Amino acid sequence: MGLRADSILSTALLAELIHPGPKLWLVSGWITDVEVLDNRHGTLDGLLGDDPPAMCQLSDLLNLIAAAGAQLHVVTRPDQHNHAFVNRLRAAVADKRHLYITFDPKVHEKTLCGRNWMLTGSMNFTISGLGDNEESVTYRVDDPAVAQAQLDFAERWKEQA
Repeated sequence: MGLRADSILSTALLAELIHPGPKLWLVSGWITDVEVLDNRHGTLDGLLGDDPPAMCQLSDLLNLIAAAGAQLHVVTRPDQHNHAFVNRLRAAVADKRHLYITFDPKVHEKTLCGRNWMLTGSMNFTISGLGDNEESVTYRVDDPAVAQAQLDFAERWKEQA
């Protein structure tokens, strides 16, 4: 038995919030606004802003990372399932220059990639992916594959910035 993917996800996103890279890529065919951080005891209030949530959803953390200066790139399928997450994220991110949404009907990859780290594997960023399904994920830090993924994503989805 290894580490739970949701623990790795929340730790990676918190690290990105503390020291955001220039770009953060979320690539997943299916995305749900999953709860990724339990702040019911207020231990992370200082990091989560003036009105910190008790339970922090994926869109909450991504919004904070974008507000800290990162360009957030989300690539997902143009399926109704994903629209709730995308719409919530669009509403949350105040500076639209920090948010790029791409709908790709063929995307099947599942990766979250920051400055020097990457979480990738079979897991979609959904309730089932994080909690119910048996998934295989790899967390890489300071690996050349991370820089290559950043370059590949930018080329595949022709980022605007």
